[in-house]
Amino acid sequence: MLKAIADPVRLQVISLLSQVDERCACDFVGPLGVSQPTVSHHLKVLADAGIVSRRKQGRWVYYRLEHDTLGALSESLQPVTA
Repeated sequence: MLKAIADPVRLQVISLLSQVDERCACDFVGPLGVSQPTVSHHLKVLADAGIVSRRKQGRWVYYRLEHDTLGALSESLQPVTA
């Protein structure tokens, strides 16, 4: 999971998704400044890591953050106190 979020473009994807409930894959091209195939690659990596989920509607794919997964990741990165 850490490898999935280590890329700056994927961090931007997470940031963009945190602002809305869900977003069409086509809506990432402009804000990220990368090609559609590159956007698709980054979204696939995030989906494979369980950080985002996808929903297909017609010919469009919509993505949303998996807040439970991000919460678990955040908890696992908290320092252990004795």
